Amino acid sequence: MAASDSKAGKAPTRRQTGAPTLSDVAHEAGVSPMTVSRVINADGKVRPGTRQRVERAIATLNYRPNISAQILAGVSQLRIGLLYSNPSAAYLNEFLVGCLGAASQAQAQLLVEICEPGQEGATAARVLSGGIDGLLLPPPLCDSEDVLAALVGSGLPAVRVGTWYAEPATGAVSIDGYAAARTMTAHIAALGHRRIGFIRGNPDQTASERRFLGYRDGMREAGLAVDPDLVAPGLFTYRSGLEAAEHLLARPEPPTAIFASNDDMAAATVAVALRRGLAVPDDLTVCGFDDTAIATTIWPELTTIRQPIREMSHAAMVLLLKAARACRLGQEPERTHIVLDHALIRRASDGPPR
Repeated sequence: MAASDSKAGKAPTRRQTGAPTLSDVAHEAGVSPMTVSRVINADGKVRPGTRQRVERAIATLNYRPNISAQILAGVSQLRIGLLYSNPSAAYLNEFLVGCLGAASQAQAQLLVEICEPGQEGATAARVLSGGIDGLLLPPPLCDSEDVLAALVGSGLPAVRVGTWYAEPATGAVSIDGYAAARTMTAHIAALGHRRIGFIRGNPDQTASERRFLGYRDGMREAGLAVDPDLVAPGLFTYRSGLEAAEHLLARPEPPTAIFASNDDMAAATVAVALRRGLAVPDDLTVCGFDDTAIATTIWPELTTIRQPIREMSHAAMVLLLKAARACRLGQEPERTHIVLDHALIRRASDGPPR
């Protein structure tokens, strides 16, 4: 009889030769193979802690799903369309990292298409007719009437990221921009500022209106009047921030603090202030929104609202993949509005007025 290396009663260990299997991952993570399969296929029903254990096990074992076996089993690859026209490269970078991670885990193909101004509806219609299983819409396209009109009748699921107002035919992922802006305004007022300027975002986006309303109500709750001369239009672009900041700081009674609707415009405000010989934050407090990379690559680093862009796009992709699978099975897709948490991040660009 051949001798055995294993001791009686000892649990079998993962085999040491050959490529790791799904069962190996399950053993490493301490879960069932079905749970591993759900994580790989971006099933939203898996608890976050369990998902993290499985993802760690996948990384530890360098496990790669057997695509050939999936195809033989009749599981064809999902194709997801992503339309974008966001002017902020920092926002888009964070967004892509999140959704690409979720698509990779599910072995889904991501088709990325840029929408030129005025071509939103035509581009959406072309992508929707190109054999995709679902459409992901970051801002500003999440609020585009032309894109939403193209979705009608397509029968395809879509998830919008960054929007607030409900659209019955789509799912959505966002933060509460109103509450976030109100929190930031209250913070600035608590520092002692009474003349607080505000730079609005793109008027075509629901997020812009929500942030302005949060600023307005935050001012009122602090016992401060909203001076229309201290509210400037913006487009979420750096250049629009330059123009808005120049307008605000040229006022006969300029603001002692400026709250911009995103970090790009806040960074532009810092640049204008420095060009005018103003020290930030000694002469002017500047605060932003989003907490993108630019918030920590300028000086002084920006006090801002952290919007978890990467987590939002990841959650949106998971939600969309689930809806796409439901549609393939002839089931009604889930249309949920997921609201993630935000946070006020205080850095070096704010302080009390002189």
